Amino acid sequence: MAGTAGTPGTPRVLRAMNDRAALDLLLAHGPLSRTRIGKLTGLSKPTASQLLARLEAAGLVRATGTSEGRPGPNAQLYAIDPAVAYAAGLDVTPQRVRAAVADITGRTVGEYELPTPGRRPAQPVVRQVTDALDGAVKAAGLARSDVHRLVIGTPGAFDPGTGRLRYASHLPGWHSPALLDDLAAALPMPVEYENDVNLAAVAEQRLGAARGHEDFVLLWNQEGLGAALVLGGRLHRGWTGGAGEVGFLPVPGAPLVRHVTRANSGGYQELAGSQALPGLARELGISDVPPGPHAEAAALLVARAADHADGPHRELLRAYATRLATGLASLVSVLDPELVVLSGSALTAGGEVLRALVQAELAELAAARPRLVVGEVHEHPVLRGALESALAATRDEVFDTSR
Repeated sequence: MAGTAGTPGTPRVLRAMNDRAALDLLLAHGPLSRTRIGKLTGLSKPTASQLLARLEAAGLVRATGTSEGRPGPNAQLYAIDPAVAYAAGLDVTPQRVRAAVADITGRTVGEYELPTPGRRPAQPVVRQVTDALDGAVKAAGLARSDVHRLVIGTPGAFDPGTGRLRYASHLPGWHSPALLDDLAAALPMPVEYENDVNLAAVAEQRLGAARGHEDFVLLWNQEGLGAALVLGGRLHRGWTGGAGEVGFLPVPGAPLVRHVTRANSGGYQELAGSQALPGLARELGISDVPPGPHAEAAALLVARAADHADGPHRELLRAYATRLATGLASLVSVLDPELVVLSGSALTAGGEVLRALVQAELAELAAARPRLVVGEVHEHPVLRGALESALAATRDEVFDTSR
């Protein structure tokens, strides 16, 4: 029927569109005056005043003070009420679960890290998740029920057909077929699950090096080697969620790995993954190979190598760049992306020096010429991507004034 709520072109829908435009402007710019909102949205002063009154009555915005330093009377400023809703994100690895809570503006208000060492989880996964979430919620001064939505990032991906985690046999306790149902029963808010590298790409697209780009590849190298594929502005996950599991990719220069799911590794991982760098460094005569977990050792080696203009450290960086470009050439040849973002500690540690070496090698190995950039979201990119994903869905719900 014409004129019902939700019908395109009706006054209610048009008002809701204007409301959302104003809320997005307040998110982007911070506190704004009625006049400024009117200019940015193209609305008249009376319409902008009505819009602000409507949003204030709905509890979405609040007066925050007045403008200063301009001729004429000070203008009332309005901002989104940060307590309208909260969203949470989790970044899960075999070593720890890191959690954070953000208010609706995107400001992180609580964080917590739960260590989970050992091949056998000391506590069930559901307990790990709830303890980590509760730690972040407590740090924010909130209750679990205050969280509107939760996004959990893990290695691998949950198969949409079976609900089981695939491509991540190294994550203990997360492979029960009943896990998703158990988590849904334990948590009061909607929960979404996403691959960790995909979430790093979300962070770069919203906040970092991929802003404004609709087609890009993010190559990640930290504990594992993987990629995120963004096509037409959307993540490409594949039929089973395994798109981007490039660590399993057979590549020249590495032995052919069979039964890759049992080995949890493949040719590209063996050639260019962070665990390959300490051995490569020793082969080149580098004696001060850092001890400890391979991801941390690889990042230190790459950072040191980037500081050397010659010698075995620079040879290490050149060899590493060649290995990275070998796998990237296959991705670039198939996808022809506009941009490649290098992310994860074993890549970002090399900075511009490593990026330039990989760019030069890729130019000789692939016909396409994407631009390579280093990721700009340095602090917990997977967790930041989880928060951004949870916030986007939360805003779509709480900012909808058409209902």
